[in-house]
Amino acid sequence: MDYDLKGRTAVITGAGRGIGKATADLFASRGSTVVRLDIEAGESILQCDVTDEKAVEAAFQKIGKIDILVNNAGIVVRKNSLNITREEWDKVLAVNQTGLFLCSRVAARSMKRTGGGAIVNLASIMGFSGGLFPNPAYQASKGAVVNLTRALALEFAEFNIRVNAVAPTFVRTALTAPIFSNPELLEKVMEHTPLGRLPEVEDIAQAIVFLASPAARCITGVTLPVDSGYLAR
Repeated sequence: MDYDLKGRTAVITGAGRGIGKATADLFASRGSTVVRLDIEAGESILQCDVTDEKAVEAAFQKIGKIDILVNNAGIVVRKNSLNITREEWDKVLAVNQTGLFLCSRVAARSMKRTGGGAIVNLASIMGFSGGLFPNPAYQASKGAVVNLTRALALEFAEFNIRVNAVAPTFVRTALTAPIFSNPELLEKVMEHTPLGRLPEVEDIAQAIVFLASPAARCITGVTLPVDSGYLAR
């Protein structure tokens, strides 16, 4: 199995914390040149709002050659359909769906010129499931990620660009803090976790690196659940 990523340039969005940071760190440990994008500037982070098309184009032009793109940037508004505002709905879809699309097509244009590459999107088990808690904007956006992954995989295949996704279950990050800090909610999550353990951010990063690596050279259009058995129920 060829996991060699030395000499590859990997761009990770939402790399300031959580899954994005763990993924960026793992790519770096495998010898990749890592470009970390995030809406908030920081040490070793290139500031970029993925919903701003001009900002995305400027950031990717500054980066130059791109071998791997990880579309990790995402947000959540946990409100049910009767209470979520139109502005909140639009914001979730703008980041989780439109931002992913904008970054993917800019990266694909670059990869096309240089002979190919790999794109890995962050979906969610909520892209396949109605969920445990009312969260319609997030669930709709992640369902879109699953099918957009398929659509881009077919479109970009002729350019030797593979497009896949990873669908995590509940992982301890800043976004899921309200669930992990509530014993009743966490108990409900664990009732739907056959393995009896939830993945850490590093487990998600490992799946992303696999899909981006030459070891997955014949895999495209796939969304890989890392869910401790959630979707098997």
